[in-house]
Amino acid sequence: MTRTTTDQPTREASGVLVPVLAFAGIVVAVMQTLLVPVIKDLPQLLGTAPSNATWVLTSTLLSGAVATPIMGRLGDLYGKRRMLVLSLAVMVAGALLSALTSALLPMIVGRTLQGFAMGAIPLGIGLMRDMLPRERLGSAMALMSSSIGVGGGLALPAAALVAQHADWHVLFYGAAGLGALAIALTLLVVPESRTRAKGSFDLLGAIGLSAGLVLFLLPITKGSDWGWTSPTTLGLFGAAAAVLLLWGVLELRLKAPLVDLRTTARPAVLFTNLASIMVGVAFYVVSLVLPQLLQLPKATGYGLGQSMVVSGLLVAPLGLTMMFTAPVYARLSAKYGPKVTLIIGMLIIGVGYGAGLGLMSAAWQSLVIAVVLGAGIGLAYSSLPALIVGAVPASETGAANGLNTLMRSIGTSVSSAVIGMVLANTANNVGGVAVPTMHGFRVSFLIATGAVALGLLMALLLPGRRPAPGPQLRASSEEDAGLARAEEVLRGFRGRVLAADGAPVARAKVTLIDRRGRQAGATLSAEDGSYTLTVPAEGPYVLAARATGHGPHASSATHTGDDRPVDLDLSLPAETINA
Repeated sequence: MTRTTTDQPTREASGVLVPVLAFAGIVVAVMQTLLVPVIKDLPQLLGTAPSNATWVLTSTLLSGAVATPIMGRLGDLYGKRRMLVLSLAVMVAGALLSALTSALLPMIVGRTLQGFAMGAIPLGIGLMRDMLPRERLGSAMALMSSSIGVGGGLALPAAALVAQHADWHVLFYGAAGLGALAIALTLLVVPESRTRAKGSFDLLGAIGLSAGLVLFLLPITKGSDWGWTSPTTLGLFGAAAAVLLLWGVLELRLKAPLVDLRTTARPAVLFTNLASIMVGVAFYVVSLVLPQLLQLPKATGYGLGQSMVVSGLLVAPLGLTMMFTAPVYARLSAKYGPKVTLIIGMLIIGVGYGAGLGLMSAAWQSLVIAVVLGAGIGLAYSSLPALIVGAVPASETGAANGLNTLMRSIGTSVSSAVIGMVLANTANNVGGVAVPTMHGFRVSFLIATGAVALGLLMALLLPGRRPAPGPQLRASSEEDAGLARAEEVLRGFRGRVLAADGAPVARAKVTLIDRRGRQAGATLSAEDGSYTLTVPAEGPYVLAARATGHGPHASSATHTGDDRPVDLDLSLPAETINA
């Protein structure tokens, strides 16, 4: 669906916009792994039972899942920078609350507020699409998308160092400081996007989606504690299915839904989101397995006996490699397209997990696994926003990328639950303590390999890359010329220029203006008022029309880059004569 807007193309952004937005993405991603080094100590630190302490992690996951599509839609409607700053401000408030308490309930509230900031990542991607020229967009979105893994990977050693040498509340003070810095940089450097979606916020849809996600993710994260066949777990899954079904029916009936399900059902969007779930599963497996393998004592016969800090440093290249793959992705994607890059990333992840089955006997082998998987996950993560952005209108970028980020969160949630169950069921009981086994680690890697295989299948089902329209070849016959003209019409805008009374206006000049304010094409309307304009690339455009005896008119619209024309009639007002 094409959303029109009355805004002009956004002014070109400064050169530091990309690093600032990527830094904001890394900061919010830190929240996901901030407490990993102290997970086993949380019951003692909070004075509660282990089953209650897990809510400190679950609450962040649930709020992040709910926030990403909602904040994306709010950004589309009311300004992406505004919502980005709001997301970061809520995160800072949550971090300060957690820093000031050791009680369970306030800690859960604080962690819930911290997870709310996950909406910053799709908002950052949307800002990049609105402001950056096409030649810079690929590598910029790749870096922003990878910030999810970069922040999580870099947080592990830093959090381990702090937890080992200082009070654990320092972790939250540090997170609040990083969040405040991200807010300041965003306000100083990032301009507000003027691209807006029309319509109002779908409050009922937001409530329905939030309820459905909580009902779905809650039993996934707590199923191991409650029992996967318990009435509570099965009841929540059933309730989630019912709520999400009713939510889908509601969204299809609305003119301005929270999530455009018709757009989501396009193959390019659908298979990208399904592949995102599998990449999320694959990413979280290595984050769960390697730290435990590295920290298990050598007395087990397979543990590598490393300290918490050393283990974090050995896993950190996972995030660093993801960061450094962004420019590599840009070159590959420019030549072969994001679909091929996603497939390459999936293949590298598969190689990493396959080789990892035999590389678990030394610390340096864990480093190799982290680097290989980081490269593959980095390429895969970098491809996802490009695939989404290329398939949806600019006015829906925030909501669409929010939904894609949600799919990754669902993947990590499923991964956490399944791998946790596998490691628990294959553990050895040593002195009343469950110790993970090498068999459990290898089964976890096999599960990740299976997820990668499914993700690779989804990537292969994506529509192929369409070449950008360029200079037309000389037709060898009248029939070929007709086909060439028809193809041009399919790749642009078409419609009629009409007078105020609805009559067609002949020989009206129609000018196409791109997002940077430059003329991208021009034509004259035919005798019946019809016009056609070919677009050089996907994105937002302004179509300005003028004719003798009529007032000027301008309309904005977005072309998604596919082969379908965008129909847009231009109505010229009556000419105003000044006295």
